[in-house]
Amino acid sequence: MIKFERDLKVKVAIYARVSTTKDQSCERQILELQEIAKNHNWIVTGTYVDEGISGAKKNRPELDRMLKDALLRKFDVVATIELSRLGRSVKNMCEIADLLKQKNINLFVKNQNIDTSTIVGELFFNIINSISQYERDLTAERIKSGLENAKRKGVVLGRKSNLNLETQKVILDMKSQGIGLKKIAMETKVSVQTIRKLLSAKEIFNIASKEKTSPDLQQVA
Repeated sequence: MIKFERDLKVKVAIYARVSTTKDQSCERQILELQEIAKNHNWIVTGTYVDEGISGAKKNRPELDRMLKDALLRKFDVVATIELSRLGRSVKNMCEIADLLKQKNINLFVKNQNIDTSTIVGELFFNIINSISQYERDLTAERIKSGLENAKRKGVVLGRKSNLNLETQKVILDMKSQGIGLKKIAMETKVSVQTIRKLLSAKEIFNIASKEKTSPDLQQVA
């Protein structure tokens, strides 16, 4: 456990995050971490909350603010519910952990029971990161190998759209006859999604120009 001199209080920063505000809230995370701080007799000096922000996003305002405060060493510990709340990737988690370590700030992760103030906790954290990084590298290697194997077999990677000006006219003509999108897609070899995109673009163009006659078609793919 995190140990300090008896006459000093441990200052802790709480970090919480949810990817979407719909049916999700950081309240549960915050309450759990506040309870942990209370049980350890820690003083909560800051609560940093990123709501409706995906972990994959590079910029997370509250995380960035917390890291700036870490550079000023406004707290001794960063507490969070789980690793996925903190870092957007294994590399990013390692960078954050290293920054905290340089400032002699410990990391406490509840769900993974990680406490970097202990030898076991720091070792466990490093093992998790190493395994996760290995799995990521292995996946990347498999994808690369699969693509190379496909190329050797002559498989053409990627999909070129069949949508050109002539095809657009055919699609619009078929649609005006009440033919369904799936049948149009089969006949023209253009995806339903692309056809919807074309029809939406034409509708918007018609509304904007306020013309009853059919406008000149433009490539939308």
